[in-house]
Amino acid sequence: MSAISVEAKEQVVVVYFTDGKILDSQRIEQVGRELQEAVPQAIHKRLVLNFRGVSFMSSAMITKLVMLNKTCKAQGISLKFSDVSPNVMEVFKITKLNKLFDIYDSEEKAIASFDKKGWFS
Repeated sequence: MSAISVEAKEQVVVVYFTDGKILDSQRIEQVGRELQEAVPQAIHKRLVLNFRGVSFMSSAMITKLVMLNKTCKAQGISLKFSDVSPNVMEVFKITKLNKLFDIYDSEEKAIASFDKKGWFS
């Protein structure tokens, strides 16, 4: 079974996770692999990871997200996160990754943010 599903919406590739808890090391490897495979699908250089339904993830999964962020930066792809649960957001805050990742309350806000230019738009 696939660890993620991928959809194209308004020139943005949106990735959804199929697991509520991403803890198992084999599953984390699969998620990491599938996320890296999703990067080339972002032909408009826009990628959103929707965390709706994900309540827990291990530190190994967070490492996969940091690696994905590096891959996206290297390829000029803008990466945004949406629908991050309070539990996961707390981990991002503790690790200061909320400063690294571009995080939005909803998928709609994340998609809309691609069209904003500068501070005052």
